[in-house]
Amino acid sequence: MEEKSRKPSGKEKIDYSSEIERRAKVVFDAMRPRVSDEDYNRLVDAFEVAREAHSKQKRKTGEPYIFHPIAVANIASQELNLDVDTVIAAFLHDVVEDTDWTLEQIQRRFGNDVAFLVRVVTKQKKEKYEMSKQLDNFKQMLTAVQYDIRALLVKLADRLHNMRTLSSMRPDKQMKIAGETDYFYAPLATRLGLYNVKTELENLSLRFRCPHEYAELAGRIESDKKSNYARLKIFTEEISNILKRGGIKARVFVEYRQPYSLWRKMNKYGDDFDHLKYRHFVEIIYKNEEGQSEKDTALRIYSLLTDRFKEKPGGISNYIDSPKENGYQSFHVKLLADFGRWQEVHISSERMVTNSQYGFLSDSSEGNIRRWINKFRANLREISKNAHEGGSTFIENVVSSFYNDDIMTFTPQGKPIVLPQKSTVLDFAYEIHSKLGEKAKFARINGRLASIKTLLHRGDIVEVFTDADCNPKRDWLDATVTYKARKAIRSYLSKLPKPTYDRCPICMPMPGEEVIGFHNTGERIMVHKRDCPEVIKMSSQLGDNIVSVNFEANDTLYPVEIEVVCVDRPHMVIDLVDCISNSLNLSIGSINTKTEDAIATILITFSVHSYDELRMVMEQITNLPDIDSVREIV
Repeated sequence: MEEKSRKPSGKEKIDYSSEIERRAKVVFDAMRPRVSDEDYNRLVDAFEVAREAHSKQKRKTGEPYIFHPIAVANIASQELNLDVDTVIAAFLHDVVEDTDWTLEQIQRRFGNDVAFLVRVVTKQKKEKYEMSKQLDNFKQMLTAVQYDIRALLVKLADRLHNMRTLSSMRPDKQMKIAGETDYFYAPLATRLGLYNVKTELENLSLRFRCPHEYAELAGRIESDKKSNYARLKIFTEEISNILKRGGIKARVFVEYRQPYSLWRKMNKYGDDFDHLKYRHFVEIIYKNEEGQSEKDTALRIYSLLTDRFKEKPGGISNYIDSPKENGYQSFHVKLLADFGRWQEVHISSERMVTNSQYGFLSDSSEGNIRRWINKFRANLREISKNAHEGGSTFIENVVSSFYNDDIMTFTPQGKPIVLPQKSTVLDFAYEIHSKLGEKAKFARINGRLASIKTLLHRGDIVEVFTDADCNPKRDWLDATVTYKARKAIRSYLSKLPKPTYDRCPICMPMPGEEVIGFHNTGERIMVHKRDCPEVIKMSSQLGDNIVSVNFEANDTLYPVEIEVVCVDRPHMVIDLVDCISNSLNLSIGSINTKTEDAIATILITFSVHSYDELRMVMEQITNLPDIDSVREIV
């Protein structure tokens, strides 16, 4: 839907009838070969209903509002190649929200399927929104995906046309719509494998959010094209000749990355435009011969090219055997051109390129993308069912779980585990099984020892090691991005016994110290050391809020740090570790040693159950030979 005006224009009245008919005919002509006579008549009827319903409305440009539904239907029919009911819904997507038509009327005239799609894309008018009008609308659409993903495609078509005509909006409206597009709709198109839609949405979003930055990047790209044209022409012509001599029919051309793609890379790597690698790539699109596998043809092209050009070590990405989760397939390699620069080359079949345009809508999309949609639906049910937090958290759960580009990792047995970018070993473990995640202790990534909080990269082989005594900790939430992992961690933490008291963040007391309680607000009691400046101040003002507390030790561990000053000698650190770790079975966090003129200052962090335990450690260390002093650092 787009903002519209009901006010008559002050300009001379123009008869748009013929233009409306012409634009609608484009949709009819695109659909005619694909539908029955009955469905064709329903399609024409839907257009007539929309034209009549919106007849008194105008766009911000002063044009008839019906231009917008026609454009959305055109995108649905031609650019996305959708079915007739979805194109009908595209014609009607605004009539319930903005006219006197009701969903019941739509249902009676066009059937349940169309009515469902129109309902999903219609913003519900409420006196009080559950989260906000914007977030409620997102949730309504996402929830519908559990049943029919076509509703999102109508919304994507609607958003694409809105972005194409956004220049007529006020700057504040432009920012709102462009921000939504960049955060929500463009990543969705990415994950559905709709590469062309995704690219256009991203670039339009940047153009309206940061017009000066966009214009500068667009200008730099054009300058780069001109300055590199001659040498890239020689490079691509030589590739074409190599393939021709090898009997391979292919198109070879240079594709420049769009401003948004370069803007994102510049922000990610901290490079300026001139130092940004791979501002363009060479596309080789081959026609696969009947009876030969696409992979064999791609490898043959690769072999022919690497016989002539030097290949960059580690410069291969094989997306044919390991497609991205959105279905993208290609074979990428980096070759050294004669002018002394590495050139990124993408080797793809005609089918692979077509699939990049239509994504999960293509005929050959029964693999990764279908599995992803099923996973999307199943997890959306979980997110919706457990959406007790605010609306922004609901959307963040969806975005973090599904919208980031994916990485494919592997178990040692070769099983692929697809995860969002910035996933860690913990995300990997929970993706395999909740019990593996819950008991994870450490990992080996490509054979090397690693923390369970280590970020993973595409192609990593991950082995997770467990310990029966390990359990999720609160900081695991900061080390995970997938909804599955975060939900399991939160579930475990929610079942832990709630602490009776809160600890003062200033004096940080622990069991065994002289403490006192102070009622703050509600039922919670804050525990303070008796010499805490904060409690002394409050005692003089709100003395009736003081209460006695029984602050006893339990399984809770409290981090502490001590400073040891001693004469430097062999085995001193070993003796210190023995006092803490071996004697009391406490885990040491860190040991830092500084030695000057045979005097060592050693800082040790570890965790204890009580102040008595800390004193025991300090006494044992004090009794070691050559120890001068031991003190707690507060």
